[in-house]
Amino acid sequence: MNRFYINAAPAALLLGVLLGYCSSAGAFDLNGAWASDADNCGKVFTRKGNQITFTDMSDVYGGGFIVEGDQITGKFARCRIKAKQDEGTTINLLAACASDIMLQSVQFNLREVDANTVMRLFPGMSGMEIKYARCPAP
Repeated sequence: MNRFYINAAPAALLLGVLLGYCSSAGAFDLNGAWASDADNCGKVFTRKGNQITFTDMSDVYGGGFIVEGDQITGKFARCRIKAKQDEGTTINLLAACASDIMLQSVQFNLREVDANTVMRLFPGMSGMEIKYARCPAP
């Protein structure tokens, strides 16, 4: 398996978990499906019954994550938000993530752009960020 997926999967999952945890009153609501390219939402996510899941080839179209409460689900990992701190438009999250091969604690920093857009920030890496857009329900 590609090493990038092994390292990125827990991080993507943690991001989703952290985002879901932020749905308390007055906080930014992260619940939903989030894609790195809003134009590809239908290629990243699908609905199976009443559950949103990833398509088989979702990672080809940029990938994303799904937030449901304190759970963040990525294509290759699942996270549970353990701690959250809001600092203005910045949300700091700490999540416990699990993939098929490892358990890991992951820290995420997100900046709210608008109600349907967040940026994942990478402290210590100036200018490095990933934009995620909330997708409409498939």
